[in-house]
Amino acid sequence: MSDAWLDEIRWTDDGLVPVIAQQADSGRVMMFAWMNRESLQLTAEEGYAVYWSRSRQKLWRKGEESGHRQKVLDIQLDCDEDVILLKIEQEGGIACHTGRESCFYRSLVDGQWQPVEPVLKDPKAIYNK
Repeated sequence: MSDAWLDEIRWTDDGLVPVIAQQADSGRVMMFAWMNRESLQLTAEEGYAVYWSRSRQKLWRKGEESGHRQKVLDIQLDCDEDVILLKIEQEGGIACHTGRESCFYRSLVDGQWQPVEPVLKDPKAIYNK
């Protein structure tokens, strides 16, 4: 597959694009991350989400440690060409490193961020294999 489609994306000055991962069947937003050109191309080629870790400065295959991979069903580009939406199937039902379904598990309640989603699996059980 030609990679000309990657040239249509408006990358940030540091060569990244924000990415929203959305559960395809429910529409639930599972997480937000970043991709660079290589990670987006790998995602398209492999069919599983590959992100760019800004903190580690390296490619990050979602689920490489936890087993909670994201099968990519569709890759969409927004109208401004600067945000990617991945429609995914979240393997294992857990997207967040805290052991929750989604990374968006806190709501603003009375001026404080309160957890409103349960931990489905203890992170120690996920990452200390």
